[in-house]
Amino acid sequence: MIIDCHGHYTTEPPQLTDYRKAQLEGLAKDPSFLPTRADLKITDDEIRERLEPNQIRMQKERGTDLSIFSPRAVGMGHHLGTEQTSYYWAEISNNMIRRVCDLYPENFAPVCQLPQYPGVPPKNSLAELERCVNEMGFIGVNVNPDPSGAMWTDPPITDKWWYPLWEKMVELDVPGMLHVSGSCNPNFHHTGAHYIAGDTTVFMQLILGDLFKDFPTLKFIIPHGGGAVPYHWGRYRGLAQDLGRPTLDEHLMGNVYFDTCVYHQPGIDCLTKVIPPKNILFASEMVGAVRGIDPETGHNYDDTKRFIDGTPNLTAAERAAVFSENTLKVFSRLKV
Repeated sequence: MIIDCHGHYTTEPPQLTDYRKAQLEGLAKDPSFLPTRADLKITDDEIRERLEPNQIRMQKERGTDLSIFSPRAVGMGHHLGTEQTSYYWAEISNNMIRRVCDLYPENFAPVCQLPQYPGVPPKNSLAELERCVNEMGFIGVNVNPDPSGAMWTDPPITDKWWYPLWEKMVELDVPGMLHVSGSCNPNFHHTGAHYIAGDTTVFMQLILGDLFKDFPTLKFIIPHGGGAVPYHWGRYRGLAQDLGRPTLDEHLMGNVYFDTCVYHQPGIDCLTKVIPPKNILFASEMVGAVRGIDPETGHNYDDTKRFIDGTPNLTAAERAAVFSENTLKVFSRLKV
């Protein structure tokens, strides 16, 4: 079985993005504007007509059995609007993910976004997380370690400010993908710089902290192949040593996982040579950050199954673990 642990609803009907646009335009025109919950008129056929030629077609063509599916990452936009707009936006976005998974239960499994907002304690997101997991059967959550949008104004994820969220995730037994959203800083393109910098930053935060001493069963996925981490593994091992931290294997690798959203063979070869196979989850983020065809290979950049099949660094048993077994362990609520 092949499970893609990193999928986003990037082909949502325009009514959903129109609602978000109206939210933000209302605030731009009048700072006292009070948003309302969405009352969207979207038919099942409108959902189907955008999914079937895109994600579902690619699943069939590439041999993926199931995608773990969450709202569009850049669309989370936690730095935009207000705390209230963020709450309504998360609520309606998560409802749409549930609809998709109800229409295609064999193709998709749901992961939610949180109504985060810069400076607002993560504990304010717990009600939406509980609603999604307990009432709607979501199996995981996307957590934005930088709700400010590339300004990094909130405390590191190891700070006790975040602890109510980690406590709730442990209680609900759901993993978190540490995935930033859009950037309001012109120095950081969202997919080309901010995403990769965010992945790298949270790994260093975890080295500096002792989060897993307090939460030994907490599970994090760092997307996009871990950003710069595998390529600079010696640097992080050395920094941990210089700082008097435990070895990375002891300190982090019982709780931290990396996905395979790396869009060339040498990158996957590096990831699979450096990171233990037990810590790698297959992913493609198809119809995501990079949508084109690589002229050097004639294949889509995000067709990452080819790279896992092609790497010399994995045995057959390790490939099976990467393709599904590791994901089933991390997403313990996922039943297939």
